[in-house]
Amino acid sequence: MVGGLLSCGLTHAGVTPLDLLKCNMQANPSKYTSIKCGFNKLIRRHGPGALFKGLVPTFLGYSAQGAVKFGLYEFFKALYGGEGDGNSNGRHKTLVYLASSASAEFIADIALCPFEALKIRVQTHPDFAIGFFGAALDIVATQGIKGLYKGLLPLWGRQIPYTMVKFVCFEKTVEGIYKHGLSMSREECPKSVQLGVSFLAGYISGISCALVSQPADNLVSLINNCKGETLSTAIAKVSIASLFTRGLTLRILMVGTLTGAQWGIYDAFKVINGLPPSGTMPSNSDSSKLGSALSDSLAA
Repeated sequence: MVGGLLSCGLTHAGVTPLDLLKCNMQANPSKYTSIKCGFNKLIRRHGPGALFKGLVPTFLGYSAQGAVKFGLYEFFKALYGGEGDGNSNGRHKTLVYLASSASAEFIADIALCPFEALKIRVQTHPDFAIGFFGAALDIVATQGIKGLYKGLLPLWGRQIPYTMVKFVCFEKTVEGIYKHGLSMSREECPKSVQLGVSFLAGYISGISCALVSQPADNLVSLINNCKGETLSTAIAKVSIASLFTRGLTLRILMVGTLTGAQWGIYDAFKVINGLPPSGTMPSNSDSSKLGSALSDSLAA
């Protein structure tokens, strides 16, 4: 969970300028027509510092989401797959990855949703005149606490398929790299190579899940941009083609980069704590290492 907190919180905070522009291109497409034009307009009107508007809710929200998502994914993978040598349940590995990631993300989004609503309100509010606490007070005063969760359904629609593709694609890409690219097992490679494989597989999985979750991402931005917007009114405002294409190039760049970095940070944290990098079904030896690492941490 600590590794997930660091990997998601730091990476999402780091790509705040890209996320800021993406949200504005989705919510105000007539004003922000392209990546270059959008950045120029934001900097000219608000200064370079405005590119990090929404940094606080982004860091807090995705730190909470990352801790729950990565931590529970490992838990559910062991629960659904069972502990063994990884071969006995090989036929069912994909199903285990899908079920584990979906279960983890379902819970993680409940932690993320209020911060995502605040982030989008801060980033798309006219003239950026509203801050983190101002956005929270505004939403609660006008819509109640439920206003922070009105985007939960499209958030699930975005994040659950996103995470399922993200984890399955990562696991399968890692397997493919070691089997066909390196022609050696993970254990035979030095730690630096293993972490490089994690980053590459993470980047590839990021591109894949960006494509899958793009329509729901547009809906999340539209719903949280306006006070009275609902899922049905947001869908009615845009065409199906726009849901798939609006802000897509920027999102692929953003999601591919941050997903690769997430897996790199997450696995580096695991290696530092004596655990193997991600990309396999849990084994008895891995469970023993985890138990030892936790025991040492508690003792310290």
